[in-house]
Amino acid sequence: MARGDEPADLVIRGGRVLSVFTREWLQTDVAVADGHIAGLGAYEGREVVDATGRWVVPGFIDAHMHLESSKLLVDEFARLVLPFGTTAVVADPHEIANVLGTDGVHWLIDVCDDIPLDVYFMASSCVPASHFESPRRELTPGDLDALLRRRRVIGLAEMMNFPGVISGAPSELAKLALARHVDGHAPGVLGRALNAYAAAGIGSDHEAYTPEEGRERLRAGMWLLIREATAARNLHALLPLLAEYGPGRIAFCTDDREPEHIADDGHINGMVRDAVAFGIPAEDALVCASLNPALWHGLQGLGALAPGYRADVLVLPDLERFVPDLVLKNGAPVAEWPRATVPDWVRHTVRIGAFGPEMFRVPWTGGEARVIGIVPGQIVTDSLVATLPARAGEALADPERDLAKIAVVERHLGTGRVGHGFVRGFGLQRGAIASTVAHDAHNVVVVGMNDASMAAAVRRLANRGGGIVVVDGAEVLAELPLPVAGLLSDAPLEEVVAQSHAVVEAVRQLGCTLDAPFQHLSFLALSVIPSLKLTDQGLVDVDRFELVPLGVS
Repeated sequence: MARGDEPADLVIRGGRVLSVFTREWLQTDVAVADGHIAGLGAYEGREVVDATGRWVVPGFIDAHMHLESSKLLVDEFARLVLPFGTTAVVADPHEIANVLGTDGVHWLIDVCDDIPLDVYFMASSCVPASHFESPRRELTPGDLDALLRRRRVIGLAEMMNFPGVISGAPSELAKLALARHVDGHAPGVLGRALNAYAAAGIGSDHEAYTPEEGRERLRAGMWLLIREATAARNLHALLPLLAEYGPGRIAFCTDDREPEHIADDGHINGMVRDAVAFGIPAEDALVCASLNPALWHGLQGLGALAPGYRADVLVLPDLERFVPDLVLKNGAPVAEWPRATVPDWVRHTVRIGAFGPEMFRVPWTGGEARVIGIVPGQIVTDSLVATLPARAGEALADPERDLAKIAVVERHLGTGRVGHGFVRGFGLQRGAIASTVAHDAHNVVVVGMNDASMAAAVRRLANRGGGIVVVDGAEVLAELPLPVAGLLSDAPLEEVVAQSHAVVEAVRQLGCTLDAPFQHLSFLALSVIPSLKLTDQGLVDVDRFELVPLGVS
């Protein structure tokens, strides 16, 4: 068929076809045989797709993401992103690994066998992310070695314990010795520290959020994975680097996107759209969304429309919205596929005993305290200092100064351990919000203006088996149940998107002004993102990488 001796299975005719290798548009046919590209040129086919006046490009590839952040089982996630042109993703399953261990990861990999979306995995390198977090159990080098033997596991996922890597900690070096292909995670790391991180064998980073960080990573020979997540929106800050250097060693990723964000704004196609609107040539943006993720991850046969490559093809009506008219996966329109089967053992993961308002009381005799400061549009936080109001020897929230209580409750082993702190930036006037999605150990995180509301929110999550909830006193204003590991819904896509919209609207009724309140909430417990975070073990000064007291001496 490539020689033209026989008609191709399918010919896409009349469109302008992107060569990602030369970044030019070719007025040519695309011949498809047995799910692969047979060739570009003049071809006859048993079936013809008329692409006249349209643009023909490779399927989009997400270079780094977490399936669990979509709140959807993988079959419903595929239904969400395939119409936007995403035909492959590279997933780090460390969310489910923190809750269910390697058994959960093996289950998630197996579920992906029956869907048309290509899901590749990286073995989760940091469970826990640091010794300040409390997952169900730690993943050992032996666990990682077993995962790396799976067919679709292609490398070692983001090395979040960057202080350990940079200092040469034996535990982290033992993990790095398991794989040659390793993703990074090093927010704010520059200079000689970055040199040490890259020299350890880590080849990419998606945590850069300033041009200076991105430029240093490129100069160090690392791949810059530009992220546009729901809370961490780094695309516009880093696009000047794409304009300056071109698309070499730059790829797009979504990392953590809420389902309503994808439904309303798109997926990787939305990043291409925004990059082009910024002034990036469409050809460069499309390379970052297709060829480059495949090159970085060594995904042979993906990311291009060329002989021998998989026929993952998008037909675009314009180069403005980048929403395809037609998506071909392996040379055919996407057909229906069965719902994922959820075994009972992946449920019932919120193990919390009797819980009352007294669990959230913070003894206080006055003075200044450390306060977590939300940075809108980022998952880094500020480390602030504020005077806490107190009554009867207890620290209180203060809506006038945007000071809310925050707590992290251990939920895997039933220890009853609770970390306490204060946070500024939510704008809450009353009530509480809580979630079992709390990166990366996924204990319960709750923010509120009074102890009773906080206790009611945590009890509701325990009774529902996990999820997201908004309460005002004892009244539940809205909720998104996530019974699968406290991370995923077993409901259809449309229902999950509607519930996700509802909890965001409900928190606005409590006064919250953040665009992505639950994404911000979920990252307040991640002890490897600067600067001040809270786990069930207490406040973590990430810059100093140590636990610190609430009070400032």
